[in-house]
Amino acid sequence: MADSSSSSSSSSSYIHMVHRLIEECLVFKMSKEECMEALSKHANIKPVITSTGCVYVLVKVWNELEKENKEFFEAYTRGSHERATEIEKRQRIQRSLHAYIRDNNGNDQLHH
Repeated sequence: MADSSSSSSSSSSYIHMVHRLIEECLVFKMSKEECMEALSKHANIKPVITSTGCVYVLVKVWNELEKENKEFFEAYTRGSHERATEIEKRQRIQRSLHAYIRDNNGNDQLHH
C-alpha cells in the first residue's frame, strides 16, 4: 500500500507542478499549443499513460483550468485572437513597406 500512496502523492505533485507552469505560460500570454510546446521543450513534461490511453497531463490540467475559470479563459482567448490580429496587421504593414522600398530601390523620398 505504501507504494500506491507514494505514487499517488508523486502524481499529485507532478500535476501541481504542471498547473504552476501553465499559470506561468498564461502570464506570458501563450496559447495552449505554445504552452504545450514550451513545457515539452523546456520543462520536459512527458505524456502519461491513463486508463483512456496516452494523454498529456498538460492538456488535462489546462482543460480543467478552463472549466474552473470559464470567464477568464473566454477573455484570454479573445485577447489572444486580438493579439494575433494585431501581429498579422503589423506583418502586412512591414511586408508592404519592404515591397515599396524594394520596388522603389529606396530612392523615392517622402515629401512633407
